[in-house]
Amino acid sequence: MKTSKLLSLVLSLLTALAVVTGSIAVPLLCRPFYYAHIGPMGLEGYGLPREEIERAYDEMMDFCLGRREAFSAGALSFSPSGADHFADVRGLFLLDLRVLKAALVLLLAALVVCRMTGVRPYPFLGRGPGFWAAAGLGTSFLLVGGLAALDFDRAFVIFHSLFFPGKDNWIFDWRADPIILFLPQDFFRNCALLILGLLLLWCGALIAADLWARKKRG
Repeated sequence: MKTSKLLSLVLSLLTALAVVTGSIAVPLLCRPFYYAHIGPMGLEGYGLPREEIERAYDEMMDFCLGRREAFSAGALSFSPSGADHFADVRGLFLLDLRVLKAALVLLLAALVVCRMTGVRPYPFLGRGPGFWAAAGLGTSFLLVGGLAALDFDRAFVIFHSLFFPGKDNWIFDWRADPIILFLPQDFFRNCALLILGLLLLWCGALIAADLWARKKRG
């Protein structure tokens, strides 16, 4: 059976991209995750009923996910600077979803080609592409997650400095952009924990699948 080292590397990269972007997509697309925070975080204490808070969040996310062209946040007012920041966020969210779709399509295409040609990914050290994608991602994100857990406030600032270089419009004044009251930092921390948990779950599944396949072969 013919094997390809390049195919193995490409599949590892595509698998890693699919796992990362797929894990990030869950809190972006699963709105009940936000809704579940409204009561425990006391967000109704800022003067809006639950229905209006959900509406503000839905309109904000519809914009960030490209489902509406103009930014809005329900009954809440916003500044031009605040709207500009959410336009930047929109670019990142849409990039994540596009990379996820591309990675899944390319993975499917690669698998079809493998079946048609009989070429298989080269097993580096006896392991498949899924194993190496999971091992690399798991190690990297455990390290990043551990460092962020030591000082999430600093990690939050570093994240924004990296993804919004040269900008400070992510530092909100609640009087001009009251939406920030309904997006507390603890919510973002929980989003990060959800993403990390999903990513590690996928990594564990990929490693287990590789071990099972090797056991079945041998």
